[in-house]
Amino acid sequence: MQKIFRVMIIIAMLITAYLLILAWRDDYADAPAVDTAPEAATSVGADIPSTTGAAGDIPVQTSPVDTGAVTTTPAKNSGLITVTTDRYDIKINPEGGDIVYAALKQYDATLDSDEPFVLLENNSNRVYVAQSGLIGQDGIDTAEGRANYSHTASNYAMKEGQKTLSVPLTYKKDGVTITKTFTFTQDKYPIDISYQIQNASANAWQGQMFAQLKRDDSKDPGMSDKGALSMATYLGGAWGTPDDPYNKLKFGKFSDGELTTTSDKGWVGIVQHYFVSAWTPENFTGKFFSRETGSDYFIGFNSQPVNVAPDKQVTLNATLYAGPKVQSELKDVAVGLNKTVDYGLLWPISKILFAILDGIHKIIGNWGWSIIVLTILVKFALMWFSNKSYYSMAKMRAIAPRLAALKEEHGDDRMKMSQEMMGIYKEEKVNPMAGCLPILMQMPIFLALYWVLVESVELRHAPWILWIQDLSAMDPWFILPLLMGASMFVQQQLNPQPADPMQAKVMKFLPIIFTAFMLFFPAGLVLYWTVNNLFSMTHQYIVNKKVEEEQKQRTVKVLD
Repeated sequence: MQKIFRVMIIIAMLITAYLLILAWRDDYADAPAVDTAPEAATSVGADIPSTTGAAGDIPVQTSPVDTGAVTTTPAKNSGLITVTTDRYDIKINPEGGDIVYAALKQYDATLDSDEPFVLLENNSNRVYVAQSGLIGQDGIDTAEGRANYSHTASNYAMKEGQKTLSVPLTYKKDGVTITKTFTFTQDKYPIDISYQIQNASANAWQGQMFAQLKRDDSKDPGMSDKGALSMATYLGGAWGTPDDPYNKLKFGKFSDGELTTTSDKGWVGIVQHYFVSAWTPENFTGKFFSRETGSDYFIGFNSQPVNVAPDKQVTLNATLYAGPKVQSELKDVAVGLNKTVDYGLLWPISKILFAILDGIHKIIGNWGWSIIVLTILVKFALMWFSNKSYYSMAKMRAIAPRLAALKEEHGDDRMKMSQEMMGIYKEEKVNPMAGCLPILMQMPIFLALYWVLVESVELRHAPWILWIQDLSAMDPWFILPLLMGASMFVQQQLNPQPADPMQAKVMKFLPIIFTAFMLFFPAGLVLYWTVNNLFSMTHQYIVNKKVEEEQKQRTVKVLD
């Protein structure tokens, strides 16, 4: 009897410890310090990657960019180019042709906000931009400055029914015309970026394309409305290839030379809560790199040197994804990019749970009710194990008086008492350890569902009813955790009570401990556990009554 409750206590402690380890694992221990104070302006040359791929180098340029050779007025004084599509509000800086602002129109900034969520931006509070350019022998982006592109319009808008929207930027020098084109597609987040290099000069042109993400050490804005006590998710770099689909690279390791991979179908990116930005090369082999300059972090790739003969043209393409971590969309961009929805060690169970949950949601249309239906389905799937467990616990409850009598009779002879107890267990066909089955079976599902709720952007700001307006955040009024604690307490009363007074006291404190722990968990997870408890209580109550009736019938037969 005592061993049973010791095991249950240990399991409960392991659940708590494991959740804490998952929440504060080493992915977050080395996160960069948060510093939102404005930094001194970083030199333009610091943004330019090395043509050799060595971290932190600035390439040796054969000649500085001659801004006087540009055929139009330098664009850096003409303001940013704005682009509006069905999914984006974008701003492009003509100096360098970088995307310096990207707002996601289908996602609100905070729960009660009418403003879109801003993924990329460049201001005094945060620097997070998507950069690309041409470097190398005849490259137009050098340590002395970025290329100043000319453009025919300052505002572009995707019209209703328009499938694609192209934004061309042009740079001309010494007979070489370079057209950098951004192509946006209706109802899609991937942005195609192409460099068409047309050489009308008498000399060969040589250069390399680079594409990179630049981010400072500011905090993750995706966590801003989750509460100060919410558990952090991964913020840092990541990369993948078809052979090695998903790898994390913490900001603190950007300059240690770990990233030296080459791939023509891989990707490099920066991952944050619910959202990701990633570059992938389209028609060339990219040499991946990462580096750190001051408080800025860079991750990207360079192409191999490209030669364009006189009277010839070459086009280099890359794709930028800057949007939500929707698995169905990410898997079509690059192999392994969908793994940025990081479900941790229990990802197979998490994927199954999310697939079922998503299927239910497509029918019901509310994530809260979908979680309740999922809970019921899980309970039915584990019904056989639960029934065995509850039947064993009901038997333990029924024979508790006989066990108490044994303790009184053989209290000083532990060996004799153990033998007599085993005899009763055998007679009643009771397995004391079976009572732990519900916890053992539920623990991996509970942990897997935790990561589904934390990582799935589909549940971001998803309402249920009344006061629960975000199932991915904690219950603002702590009603669900209190209900969960109350249901756990009632369920305990249906279980056999420990004979040892100290163990009995510890068990009574478990609902309080779990309630306190659940206060800051996602409301969706607490909803799952509360509904699970209610169904378990009902199931256990029915089994208890059945066993009690069986015991009464046995007693009547013995008396007869």
